[in-house]
Amino acid sequence: MDLSLFLQYGTVLLVLVVLEGLLSADNALVLAVMAKGLPEEQQRKALNIGLALAFIFRIGAIFIISFLFNVWEVQAIGAAYLIFIAAKHFLKKDHGEKQVKQKSFKAAVAQIALADIAFAIDSILAAVALVIALPLTTFGHIGGMDTAQFVVIVLGALAGLIVIRFASALFIKLLTERPSLESAAMLIVGWVGVKLVMHTLAHEAVHIIPHSFVEGPIWNSIFWVVMIAIAVIGWFASGSKKTETPHTEGTAITEKERQSV
Repeated sequence: MDLSLFLQYGTVLLVLVVLEGLLSADNALVLAVMAKGLPEEQQRKALNIGLALAFIFRIGAIFIISFLFNVWEVQAIGAAYLIFIAAKHFLKKDHGEKQVKQKSFKAAVAQIALADIAFAIDSILAAVALVIALPLTTFGHIGGMDTAQFVVIVLGALAGLIVIRFASALFIKLLTERPSLESAAMLIVGWVGVKLVMHTLAHEAVHIIPHSFVEGPIWNSIFWVVMIAIAVIGWFASGSKKTETPHTEGTAITEKERQSV
């Protein structure tokens, strides 16, 4: 590979990594909400296994990318599921009580993997759209795609999952420190579900909404403005988790002693 070709591939890879990072922000929050119901020592393990399974899917999906263009049902199922869990959060009774959600480890891993599979389709298609225009190389082909193009897409997908992994851990910590922030997080989960609904309706097999609108600046601006507004309002409306200091009990005894005196 000569220098000019290397620079072209390197530039596209850098753009793809940044793009994956931006696309992964909302995904990470959704996965954090799914993992938060597990004990703290299992959260990291669930995220690692779930994302590893999702990465395997993404690699396999690159081989069958032409088939994925027609699979709008995956996004539709993902959209319905995200809206369902957001609605369930707000409709459940005794919402204010502190209840530890008992969630199966295997169920959490499956939810994380399936959610990322739903997210992956747009991510992969965006990557292919960037890479497919690159000049072909002499490295042969993998799955009907130029080997160098395939490697760039895989590296981009890996970068996206790395961003999701660390951002998810950060979001879990944030939700633990500010429990009341979970309602805002659930609103964002539902809003991400709406995003998947829009992409499903814009799919060429459904074609209820023009694809150009969903990919255009108007809808993307609306999506990010609403998402940021939910996050900002939720942050200021939530308070930090109240922690009891070990001096509280001793102070109470001292006050009683003083009163008795």
